[in-house]
Amino acid sequence: MGKDKWLWIAIAAVFLSCLLLTCFGGVAYWGYRRLELARPEEAERPAAPVPTLEPTPTPEVARREAVLNLPGGEPPTLDPALTQDATSAGYIVEIFSGLVTLNPDLEVVPDIAESWEVSEDGTVYTFHLRKDVKFHDGKPVTAHDFKYSIERACDPATGSVVADTYLGDIVGARDKLRGLTDEVSGVRVIDDYTLEITIDAPKAYFLAKLTYPTAFVVDRENVEGPHQPWTDHPNGTGPFKLKEYRLGERIVLERNELYYGEPKPALEEVHFYLAGGSPMIMYENEELDAVPVGLADIERVLDPTNPLNKELTMVVPTLSTFYIGFNVNEPPFDDVKVRQAFNYALDKDKIINVVMKKMWVKAEGILPPGMPGYNPELKGYPYDPEKARQLIAESKYKDVSNFPEIVLSVPGGGGAAARSVTAVVEMYRKNLGVDITIEQMEWATYLDDLKAHRFQMFGITAGWIADYPDPQDFLDILFHCESRDNNTEYCNPEVDKLLEKARVEQDHDKRMEIYRRVEEMILEDAPWVPIGHDAEFWLTKPYVKGMIYPPAIIPKLKYVSISR
Repeated sequence: MGKDKWLWIAIAAVFLSCLLLTCFGGVAYWGYRRLELARPEEAERPAAPVPTLEPTPTPEVARREAVLNLPGGEPPTLDPALTQDATSAGYIVEIFSGLVTLNPDLEVVPDIAESWEVSEDGTVYTFHLRKDVKFHDGKPVTAHDFKYSIERACDPATGSVVADTYLGDIVGARDKLRGLTDEVSGVRVIDDYTLEITIDAPKAYFLAKLTYPTAFVVDRENVEGPHQPWTDHPNGTGPFKLKEYRLGERIVLERNELYYGEPKPALEEVHFYLAGGSPMIMYENEELDAVPVGLADIERVLDPTNPLNKELTMVVPTLSTFYIGFNVNEPPFDDVKVRQAFNYALDKDKIINVVMKKMWVKAEGILPPGMPGYNPELKGYPYDPEKARQLIAESKYKDVSNFPEIVLSVPGGGGAAARSVTAVVEMYRKNLGVDITIEQMEWATYLDDLKAHRFQMFGITAGWIADYPDPQDFLDILFHCESRDNNTEYCNPEVDKLLEKARVEQDHDKRMEIYRRVEEMILEDAPWVPIGHDAEFWLTKPYVKGMIYPPAIIPKLKYVSISR
């Protein structure tokens, strides 16, 4: 998303396969992705009764043949330069586009750039743009638009908290971000349809970074025009256009008839409902065409005798990790022994199997299964409350009675906290004798406070989802001392040296081995308690064709059609 891309992995990117998966860039909110949209505290409500044929009061649902009806989440932004969460990214990748994109197999493929060359030293990329690409209003897209868009994202006035992360490899980008220059010197327009980008060192993952929304093209006249905020009527280049956005009610996307890519979108419109009751009940009442399955309904949906089972698609797992994060500069988590104790004191098997009903896969480390560099032999902290109490006694605090108040910050709707959150808090109370206060806040506020390092302890229902399939997107972005997405303020100079070595290592196997070593070192320092990797379950009506649920956020609605 930028991702965690922060996924409201408390429950994010509702209509996407992820989410949650963050940020894209990934921050994601898990409960949100599970469709308890307006009230995430209801994510573990009692199982919904089988609905009657009597329609419940819900928003008017579109029923035209080429209209797809989905649940949706309220996006914190529709500005590509400001995207730091999976919910926003899910809409933005449909409305906007960039030089390159990810296909359903998560491979980097041409988008507006039809081809490119890379210099022998791996630092200069020359992109050749398609000449048939137009903004939604019919205006041609040129290399000048990309230079403007990248420089706008790096302009301090824009206020992007993710531009450094995703564009900082470009020569001059950080100088622009710091207000030292008026342009990004590493972005050069050769002619209307040729763009040259120079980066500071050869980096195998650079092209993948350009698939993140921060690098997408925007229309200067739209952004700087008289109709503000411009994101109420964005003039993008993606397969869909924003037709309507009723805050708290619905978002409507309509087909872009000028779309240059393949396949051309078959849907006339996509309606995302932001409110209106339980999405599961709306699905069973034929008001929604696809929904993620939540904790309340997973058991009956998995039952082979239930008719809904035939409409089930399972994604195991997404490229996401849910975790507890600690600010390592805030007592008592400024002591590594305390952080290690909190790892030993959590029974992750119980959380996964009982609380989450096996909808997560247990996390031993930071990288999710399916991510290059994932180490299936890695063994994380075992459940050992006695060892945890021993570590507390060895810490500088000696006893939990010497701890300051501990506050766990999570996204939520203000009602009862999610059962996963209360289960973790109770487990720490039982095993360590620690009382933890739960602080809930709405998603946009959570993201802002996360970036500002205002949290002492955070996460559980919020995690990180991959922006692109490379371990750099987790280990470097989240744990390098100087990364703006290092929300734990963790800093290990030895880890930084290895991360910087991995950035320029051109041998794939050697690079992955460096990342495996880095992951082990970070786990030893324990800025996180990794808990689980999200496994998504979706119900899709039989007449919806081509719906895909990839493990990361990509433009996917153009593949969908309705055949009743």
